[in-house]
Amino acid sequence: MKLRNYNVNPALVVIDVQNGFVSKGGSYDLLGMDTSNYRQVIPRIKELIDLCRENSIPVFYTQAVRESSGIDLLTRTHKILPKSREERIMKKPICVRGTWDADIVAEVAPRPGDHVVIKRRDWAFHDTEIKVWLSSLGIDTLIFSGIDTSICVETSLRDAFNLGYDVVLIADATISSNRKHYESTIDNIKDYYGLVMNLGEFSGYIPQSQMNPIKKNHASQLRPRHQVQSKVSV
Repeated sequence: MKLRNYNVNPALVVIDVQNGFVSKGGSYDLLGMDTSNYRQVIPRIKELIDLCRENSIPVFYTQAVRESSGIDLLTRTHKILPKSREERIMKKPICVRGTWDADIVAEVAPRPGDHVVIKRRDWAFHDTEIKVWLSSLGIDTLIFSGIDTSICVETSLRDAFNLGYDVVLIADATISSNRKHYESTIDNIKDYYGLVMNLGEFSGYIPQSQMNPIKKNHASQLRPRHQVQSKVSV
C-alpha cells in the first residue's frame, strides 16, 4: 500500500472498544460516567474495520482485562494515583476476564482472521504478544483507532512510534470523553509522531482496484464527523 509518498505494510489497531467502557449497563455506565461519546464513534470504527478487512489489512484488537481476584489492580503497584482513577478502581472491578463487561462490543466484534491482544495496562505493547505477531507479518505501519484517544490510544501510539513503527491516527474513528484532551492528543501526534487523517482521506489511499464497486462509491462519500464534547473527564 502507498500512503502519501511511502510504501507501507500496515495493520489496524483497534483499542479497547469494550462493553465495560462503552455500553449501557457496562462498568463506566454503572459508575455514572457519560459514555455516549464512545458509543457515537462506534459506527465510524466499524467502517474502518470493514475497509481494512476488505483490503487485506490485518486487524488487531486490544482487550483490557482484570482478574476477579484484583491481583492486577493498579492500586497494588502504585502508591500515587489520581484520586478519580483510584476511586473508580475501588468502587467496581472493570472488564473482569470472562465477563460481558470485558467483551469487545458486538458491532465491531472480531472475526476469524482478526487478532485479539489481551492487555492489563494502558498500552498495547506491555507484556503482550502484539510485537511478535506484527513482526511475523512484516508490519511496519500501525493505523490506530478506538478509545480513549488521550489515554490508551495515545499511549499505545507513542509506544509504537518509539519501537520503530510508523503511526497513523484516524481522527474520526477515535474519541475521548474530554474534548480538550482529544484535541491535545491530535496536536501532539501531528507535531511529534505521525499522520492524523480522517477515514475519508485514509480510504483514498486504498488502490481502487482493490475495492469492490459498492465500497468504491461508499468511500467516495465519506466525510469527517465532528467529535462531541462530553461533560465527564476520565
